[in-house]
Amino acid sequence: MPKYLVQASYTVDGLKGLFNEGGSSRREVVASMLDSLGGRLESMYFAFGEEDVYVVADLPSNVSAAALGLTVTATGAVRTKTVVLLTPEEIDEATGQKVQYRAPGA
Repeated sequence: MPKYLVQASYTVDGLKGLFNEGGSSRREVVASMLDSLGGRLESMYFAFGEEDVYVVADLPSNVSAAALGLTVTATGAVRTKTVVLLTPEEIDEATGQKVQYRAPGA
């Protein structure tokens, strides 16, 4: 199953909700959301810096990952960015493929 890194930043309203519900409660909500999409929560961490939350999740497809991001961001409480993660074996497979390409100006 494809793996994704979801980076999330709370808006002011989202932070108010976090203060009211706590971090453990948000992890349960995220796990339940992923389950509803046929996915699984691998890990979830809160962080200092530009992003407030990092989630590593297994999801069935890019479509499921897009549905997650659109749904969460549409609430206005959280902004998300999703990164598709690849295993070393997938990179081995990618580097073994022949690609026809010419660099600009070459």
